[in-house]
This record gives sequence, C-alpha cells and structure tokens, in this order.
Amino acid sequence: MKRVVPISILIGAVAGMQAGLTGVGGGVFLVPLMVGLLGVAQHQAHGTSLTVIFPIAVVGAITYAFLGYIPGDIDWVLIPALAIGGVVGVFVGAKLMTRVPARQLRWIFSAFMLVLGIYMIVT
Repeated sequence: MKRVVPISILIGAVAGMQAGLTGVGGGVFLVPLMVGLLGVAQHQAHGTSLTVIFPIAVVGAITYAFLGYIPGDIDWVLIPALAIGGVVGVFVGAKLMTRVPARQLRWIFSAFMLVLGIYMIVT
C-alpha cells in the first residue's frame, strides 16, 4: 500500500500535466495508467477517472485564468452547449459502461483513442 500512494501521485501529476498541456480529459491518461501500473480493475479505473477529472479541470481553468488567457481564449458561446451535451453524454456513457464487460471496455477505450489519434494526425 505504501508504494501505491507515490505512484498514484505520479500518475495524477502526469494526467494533470497532459490535461493542461493538451486540453484532453485526464481520463485518457488516468485509465490506462491505473489499470497498468496500479492494477485497478477496468470499471473501477473508469469511475475513479470520472471523479478525479473535475478537480483537475478546475485547477487547469484557474491556472489558465491567472496566466491571462481567460476571457480572451475561451469560446463562451460554446460552453453552455458543450456542457449540456457533456452532462447528458456522461450520464448515458456511465450507465452503458457498467453493462460492458471489462475486456470489451478496454477494447472500446483503446479503439477510441486510436481513431482520435489518427483523426488528429490527418486533419
């Protein structure tokens, strides 16, 4: 258990840094690192990631503001629509996630990251 805390802090730091650097939700980094390095079950990693992302996003937004990028670099018109869609989507996604076996969930997650990565390179 003693080793889990330092590794968890390191994983959180990496996820936070990547979220701040790339704007990607920390879950893209948290889930594989929790499963691979900490041995957390797939569903538990997804649930934990959903809970951890909020404080990471809040601190990222505050840091962004202190650096002078808010309000200028924020598209305020998009925020309500994205937030509403995100709230509905996460509700549906979280319900679906509990019904998908861990192995299939891992494949879905991996395929999602692969497709998005290719899309970003191509566009």
